[in-house]
Amino acid sequence: MMNQEWELEQDRLDEVKEKLQEKIAELEPEVAQLYGQASNIRKHFWEEVSVNTSTDEDFEETFFSINQQAAILSERERTHEKRKQQYKSLKRLVQSPYFGRIDFKEDGSNEVEQVYIGLSSFLASDGMNFLVYDWRTPVASLYYDYSPGPATYSTPGGNIAGNMELKRQYQIKDGELMNFFDASVTIGDSMLQEVLGQGANNQMKSIVATIQKEQNAIIRNDSSRMLIVQGAAGSGKTSAALQRAAYLLYKHRERLTADQIVLFSPNPMFNSYVSTVLPELGEENMQQTTFQEYLAYWLGTTMKLEDPFDQIEYVLTQEASVGYEARMDSIRYKASEGFLHALRHYAVWLNKEGMLFKDIRFRGTDLITAEQMANQFYSYDPTVRLANRVALLQEWLMKELRKAARKEQQADWVDNELNYLDTEQYSAAYSETLRKFQREEELFDVSERYAKAIDRMNKFANQGEDDVFDFSEQQEELLRQMIVKEHFKPLRGIVKKYKFIDLNGLYAQLFNEEAFAYGVMTDGEDVPVNWPGVCMETKMKLGRQELFYEDATPYLFLKELIEGSRMNTIVRHIFVDEGQDYSPFQYAFLKKLFPNARMTVLGDFGQAIFTQSSKLQGGDSPLVHLYGEENTTLIPLLRSYRSTKENVEFTKAMLPGGEDIIPFNRQGIKPLITIAGSRELLQRQIARDIESFQADGHTSIAIITKTAAESNEAYESLKQRGITGINLVTRETLTFESGIMVIPAYLAKGVEFDAVLIYDASAEVYGRESERKLFYTACTRAMHRLNLYMTGEWSPYLQTLNPALYEVQALE
Repeated sequence: MMNQEWELEQDRLDEVKEKLQEKIAELEPEVAQLYGQASNIRKHFWEEVSVNTSTDEDFEETFFSINQQAAILSERERTHEKRKQQYKSLKRLVQSPYFGRIDFKEDGSNEVEQVYIGLSSFLASDGMNFLVYDWRTPVASLYYDYSPGPATYSTPGGNIAGNMELKRQYQIKDGELMNFFDASVTIGDSMLQEVLGQGANNQMKSIVATIQKEQNAIIRNDSSRMLIVQGAAGSGKTSAALQRAAYLLYKHRERLTADQIVLFSPNPMFNSYVSTVLPELGEENMQQTTFQEYLAYWLGTTMKLEDPFDQIEYVLTQEASVGYEARMDSIRYKASEGFLHALRHYAVWLNKEGMLFKDIRFRGTDLITAEQMANQFYSYDPTVRLANRVALLQEWLMKELRKAARKEQQADWVDNELNYLDTEQYSAAYSETLRKFQREEELFDVSERYAKAIDRMNKFANQGEDDVFDFSEQQEELLRQMIVKEHFKPLRGIVKKYKFIDLNGLYAQLFNEEAFAYGVMTDGEDVPVNWPGVCMETKMKLGRQELFYEDATPYLFLKELIEGSRMNTIVRHIFVDEGQDYSPFQYAFLKKLFPNARMTVLGDFGQAIFTQSSKLQGGDSPLVHLYGEENTTLIPLLRSYRSTKENVEFTKAMLPGGEDIIPFNRQGIKPLITIAGSRELLQRQIARDIESFQADGHTSIAIITKTAAESNEAYESLKQRGITGINLVTRETLTFESGIMVIPAYLAKGVEFDAVLIYDASAEVYGRESERKLFYTACTRAMHRLNLYMTGEWSPYLQTLNPALYEVQALE
């Protein structure tokens, strides 16, 4: 019976492959032909267009001719792109046409439909019957959500109920059927075991063949304004999110494009790591950035912004330094909802008093003083909101600049500059004078206006000296206007870009004195214990035109309150990876920047390594209140797939609440703790273990340290011991590469390795309770092997673990 089933499946696979190859052979010349046509039209574009602007009718005809040719080119390019995508999709399908099958009998029907599921849909030649269904189609959800038995799926026309009579999984490689087996509610362990047992890659792969039921709920959620995924390390949060983006692009393809989706990732290297997932699924990549890059873009070049990884280096290494506690208070408070409310109170206060402006100076003198601006600003109706009053002031300033420019035209410095004008400037003035004559003849058509202007110019030329002088006078007036206009251009730029507002001074004013903080700003709420120190450090930083990382979001938020919001209404979906590392303030800012976007937040509070981290779930989570409980969905992912069962049992035991994490049943080797009598012995053993891992076939190996300084030490040590092909990862590293990496724990977030070596797991390095989650994050990067090294006392997170969870070796 099994042999008979195998033959039927093999015959079906062969049939689908043959039809795919036929379609590919049909499309190949068509794609090449369309490309050639588009290239030819582009190359000879202007040869096919008649350009004639002699009369209005000729100009109109030229305009329509160009438009027609552009439309033809655009149509060819669109058709070519569509066929090319179809061709690429079919080429991918040939390698593995499908990975799943369900036999579904709809209620009220006598027929059982066989639904084969793959990366994309493939229709039979009749254009009616699906040989393969795209994994994102409504019927394919049955494969992920149900076991054989009663089942229901949703369609735009309503729910379809019936009975699933078979659920089968396939392993097809290079077009060959390797295996198939029938499954229950989850995707079978056999397939997952094989996928998870493979080595780590330098780029994340799609998981459509192994999506689990809880991941499918994330992917297909299309109703929540805020979707929060709280998932254990290695639970597939990021993978599910990327498949979610592909699903949204498929379902809403008529009105959603890849550039309307933005992914905020933890670091630039992570962007490289996930960059191939969407193209592998036949979709364009969404926009990818880091929150740091986004802040830096809006701050521009006027302020130097601290890197978030410099901030965490400070937190991890400067505990003994003067002002450390004040800085910790600063980071926590400026990330809080309390400080967000304080800034809003501040904006209300500024409507009454306290606005600060900068003098607008010209040629060493005050043209418009800050005091004049303040008087004008506070002359407006106080009920008008702050940003609108600033807009009114901006309009007034432009008028004042125009007045001042007219006065300046007769100034002595303008006379001096007139003597040094070049021929081009005189020619420009002459042309402008000519255009002035032309504009007076608005009732005439184009040819008549030119004729009239030339007649008048000839008339002036043939008349008396006074008339010629009148024309020269107009030229001089225009030249004066041109000179002054050019000199006033930077002043107009100051007004247009709101540089007349003293934003630094306004932000610094928040930190002037305790009385001010307790009164106007906080509306009576408490400020940090070390508030005087916070104030001093913040103002010193601002005085150097610099910002702490924790000040960047509040600074820009204040800027928005004063100047008006720079909202992006085009973006429809925001994905925030490592969402636990964002503050309540940052989430509020993202909501303000992208008012039309739905937000998907992926995170693990167990990996909250930054001081400003947010809790993702529970009634006290700031995320739940952002869009309201009725618009928020929380999906927990408790099963960890990345690591072996032994590694997960070890790492979850060091995490409070870790008992809820469920390891996937993939057996491996227990973590090994190596205790060395000296640093020399320890580093020598690390080098030996790296070579041993490579001999075992592990191609992705990470030596994970706590800090950048420790990474440099490990890198130099291993190079001296002859380890080749080793890479030092820093915050400037842009691409994720396989091989041997030395990397700080905070840069390793979100990625995985075959083997992980914790460079120093001693109490001296990881001793504070605040570093427990950083240590946990480092250990959970391992897929197969986890080794930890130390020369002194064990980290307290290890001391409390059950000894049955690990092996120990001592080196003397």
